Amino acid sequence: MIKHLLSFTILSWILCSCTFFTAPAMTQTSIAETETAVHFSTTPSLTATSSVTPSPSSTPTLTSTATITSTPTITDTATITLTPTVTLTPTFDFPDVKVHTQAHCRYGPSTAYLHAADLYPGDTGTVRGRFPYSKWLHVKFDKLNYWCWVSNSVIDVVGDLDTVRYIIPDLQSVGSNMYGPPQNVRASRDGDQVTISWNQVSMTEDDDRGYFIEAWVCQNGAYLWWTVSFPTQYTTTYTVTDQPGCANPSSGELYTVEKHGYSLPVKIPWP
Repeated sequence: MIKHLLSFTILSWILCSCTFFTAPAMTQTSIAETETAVHFSTTPSLTATSSVTPSPSSTPTLTSTATITSTPTITDTATITLTPTVTLTPTFDFPDVKVHTQAHCRYGPSTAYLHAADLYPGDTGTVRGRFPYSKWLHVKFDKLNYWCWVSNSVIDVVGDLDTVRYIIPDLQSVGSNMYGPPQNVRASRDGDQVTISWNQVSMTEDDDRGYFIEAWVCQNGAYLWWTVSFPTQYTTTYTVTDQPGCANPSSGELYTVEKHGYSLPVKIPWP
């Protein structure tokens, strides 16, 4: 029975509450309730106290923060292809020559050197070098497979000779010599006359081309490049004029010559 009485009492309290209280504002966020304890005795009685304290109205605010994700923009980088500039190098044009008088082409820049080839009017070629102490030119003739020296007095030249280098002949490159240089080379002076002597070099008649002297002498105050040759092995002495008055000393070398080429030189002991 007590159980039923309790249920009835609670129900009655709820109904009374609904009758005497007005609904709180729609903005109410919380209600605090205090209930007194319920005591039961033989004669049951119920005292109920309810207190509602509204709190200040609060409207929740929803704040949305957008996160912006930046997508990188890909920029193509242009590739620059360099186009090389071709610079044309002009081909050097050797001066041209044409023979107008029959002559000899030789292995050195004077008539004292060995014969290298016969030249005839109309022969053509190009100048490849020049000699600093004479006007002879080192020429590659079209009809020959080697170079030789020719006097500019027997050829016509088309082109600038100043563009051609100076060349000193290398007699050891001409060919071979099986006989060797002269022996017992000596020199003596009588005033301004210098006499050079040497022993004979025995050669076959076919090979024999005698001897060759290349010297520097002083004549009338001029320092001269001097060359002389002897046709046979039997000439073994030579006299040359050599005077005082030049800044550079006189000197000379002697070679044995055979048809295949020159021997090694022998230095002349100049007095």
